[in-house]
Parts: sequence; structure tokens; C-alpha cells
Amino acid sequence: MRIFLKLLILLFCLKGQVMAQNLPTIALLATGGTIAGSGVNASSGSYKSGELSIKELLKAIPSLNKLARIQGEQISNIGSQDMNEEVWFKLAKRTQELLDDSRIQGVVITHGTDTLEESAYFLNLVLHSTKPVVLVGAMRNASSLSADGALNLHNALSVAANEKSANKGVLVVMDDNIFSAREVVKTHTTHTSTFKALNSGAIGSVYYGKTRYYMQPLRKHTMKSEFFLSQLKTPLPKVDIIYTHAGMTPDLFQASLNSHAKGVVIAGVGNGNVSAGFLKAMQEASKMGVLIVRSSRVGSGGVTSGEIDDKAYGFITSDNLNPQKARVLLQLALTKTNDKAKIQEMFEEY
Repeated sequence: MRIFLKLLILLFCLKGQVMAQNLPTIALLATGGTIAGSGVNASSGSYKSGELSIKELLKAIPSLNKLARIQGEQISNIGSQDMNEEVWFKLAKRTQELLDDSRIQGVVITHGTDTLEESAYFLNLVLHSTKPVVLVGAMRNASSLSADGALNLHNALSVAANEKSANKGVLVVMDDNIFSAREVVKTHTTHTSTFKALNSGAIGSVYYGKTRYYMQPLRKHTMKSEFFLSQLKTPLPKVDIIYTHAGMTPDLFQASLNSHAKGVVIAGVGNGNVSAGFLKAMQEASKMGVLIVRSSRVGSGGVTSGEIDDKAYGFITSDNLNPQKARVLLQLALTKTNDKAKIQEMFEEY
């Protein structure tokens, strides 16, 4: 009887080992954010980002080991309001190394939500792989009532481990939705459903790990991108964003030019519009070789040559990229060329 029990235990252990060996290997890179945040009071909104390490996150959610063999690394531990180019390059280089490793099936990146969309779009333009790369965060810190980070991370790992997630560029998983990096945007300061794709909608959904896709990103990304990490260096060309409003004067715009900005993204009113005085300052800067991109503060919709003749003024329109993503693309475009026509083509392709 004892021999029989020992054999059963041995068979059970062997079965578990075989199952573990059949699981995909997913690299989990942590950068900090609310998902790694901690507060003193579970019923208070006050907390500090980036308090928990990657080891602590994984220890708190042991069920993740049933989804994949997880290889965890800490890239940074900051609130994403402090995200910068140095961390971007560190994160991108390590992600690319992991994607080039045949043993790794995909990469999941935990990130604060404030600048998650910018980091996702940057990675979407500079990484070269067909393997899934998924960014994920949380709107409630790990010690909060109804914290959303654990399920978001569970879903992100499920998406990264799913073969259907390949060739879709960088993805963002939040609140049961799967978004493309180009389209996703944070729309609410506190709601767990803050991330939306206002111009196109989510490309899929993931419910307790069950992944479904309905659409495919069509703009250039990852493998078709002309931007290569090996050809980039920090700092990237300086590009500022100027937010316009009623009664706007060119003062802030002039300050940007004085600080040697190579390009300026204008978050214009409505269809990227600006006041007459501001328009004149933009035209003068464009003549001096500063790249001017017209975007909009509205939040959705594309910027078109309506009241402003962009060709006549030498401006570039952002298509439907919001100002923060238009800045990322312009920074990378300026590493390739200063030709306005070519950069306009990039905004229509990426």
C-alpha cells in the first residue's frame, strides 16, 4: 500500500513537471507604477508608486505560475510621471534582447498608467520582433480595496502566452481589454476603465485569461518600422508640446524655440487651430527649419488642412495621433530626416 501511494505521488509530481515544461516562458519586466504601489490605508486613495519589487508582485499572485514560466526582472521602480528617455532605452534594449532569445515566447511590462501610452508607442516603433509585447498597469495600488493589478497582470500574461497575439505590435492590456499601442489613451484620472481607443476601439478582449481578437492593427509597427535601436542614442531630438487655449500668445512657443527645440507639437483647439498671432509665429519658426506638427487637444479625430493650409505654411499634420504620441513619432522621425514631406509620410504610415 505504501509503495502504491509513493508511486501515485511520484506520478503526480512527474505530471506537474511535464505540465510546467509545456508552459510558455514569458519575461516579466517591471518599471514601477501603481501596480507596484502600496498605501497605509486600504480604503484611501493615497499611496506611493513603485513600492513593491517584481519578486513581491509575483509572490503575491502565485497562480501566475500556472499560466507560464515567468522570468522576472526589475528595470526601474518609479511612478510613470518620472518616465524618461534613459529608462525607455534601458527597457527597449532589454526587451529586444529577450525577444531575440528563442526560449522566450513573449514579454510583459508592468508600467504606471500616466505615461503608459507613450512608452507603449515608443516600443511599438523601435522593437523588431513578431513576438507579443504587452504593457499592463493598474489604477488601484496593490494594498487597495478591489485592487485591479492582479487580474490585469493575469490577463496580460495570458495575452502574451497566446499564439494569436503575435504580429500585432506592442499591446496594452487593461480592464479586460486589449489595445494596440498606437490607439490606446488614458481618458480618466481614477476609473479602472480609463484606457480607451477613442478612434478605433479595442482590438480584442481578455476575460480571466480567455483571449479573443476582433481587429488587427494596420499601421506600421515593430518588424516594418524603419527605426532601429542600434541606430538611436540619447538624448533624442528635443521636441516640445505647446497646449493652446483662448487668448493664446506665442510666449511659450518662443520659449521652446529659445531652448533649441528641433520640433514642436501644437496641441491646437478643435481641428488643430491656433490664433492669428500664434499662427504667424509658427510660420516664422517653420521657415527657420523648426518642424511644426499640428495635433489637437480634443482627444479624438484626425487633424486635417481645414482653416490652415499646412503645405503653404510648411506644417505637418498628426493624423489622429494625440500630442504626446505625435511627439514620440516626431522625435524618432528627426533621427532620420528633416524633410517635411518625408516626415508627413511617416505620420500617415505609423
